[in-house]
Amino acid sequence: MRTGLYPGTFDPITLGHADIITRACALVDRLYIGVAVNRDKGPLFSVEERVAMIEAECVTLSEQTGTEIIARPFDNLLITTAHEVGAQIIIRGLRAVTDFEYEFQMVGMNRALDSRIEMVFLMAEVRHQAIASKLVKEIARLGGDVSRFVPPAVDAALRAKFA
Repeated sequence: MRTGLYPGTFDPITLGHADIITRACALVDRLYIGVAVNRDKGPLFSVEERVAMIEAECVTLSEQTGTEIIARPFDNLLITTAHEVGAQIIIRGLRAVTDFEYEFQMVGMNRALDSRIEMVFLMAEVRHQAIASKLVKEIARLGGDVSRFVPPAVDAALRAKFA
């Protein structure tokens, strides 16, 4: 069984994230969505809320692709989490050159920690490449419409947070 790990903060999950998850399902039989606790980023949603949003969004996708999708929080090294879930690959999404520069450094460090785990980079569809959770939250906070960037349930959750 091919197992992958797609880590991120997912605060909140966006259509760009969902696109990467869809693409990752073509590569693995089981996909763990690692939801980083990352207190330093000061997330808007609790880790429990983020896991619940991901689980809700992935039910249909899992049925459509036949890939088992499991969301789980983590607050340790990415490589440690990969070992815990038995992942052979770590999946990362790329949006722009700036993402590549950061990810390039992370690949080197993660390969030094465990060279048996492959890093796979996926680009979201062009229409989703500019979507960033940070920008989505800012638009929602200022009363803008984010329905083009997030699933409907996430849009409702954002509106409720900023009401």
